[in-house]
Amino acid sequence: MPKMKTKSSAKKRFAYTATGKIKSTQSGKQHGMVKRTKRQLRDQRGTTILCPADAKIVAQFMPYKKKKS
Repeated sequence: MPKMKTKSSAKKRFAYTATGKIKSTQSGKQHGMVKRTKRQLRDQRGTTILCPADAKIVAQFMPYKKKKS
């Protein structure tokens, strides 16, 4: 069976935590900051943990990343 390729876009945008969850940056902070409230901008700092449904999809894009069981 041939090796699977890792999606380069996924490995740049997502990372596994020590417990095996997938973290990503907060969405909605690329442009259009003028129309966002100050509270929204504060809440969108840093990273977040993906929900299980999205994490399952992203995990398929990174088949050789280390996962905890």
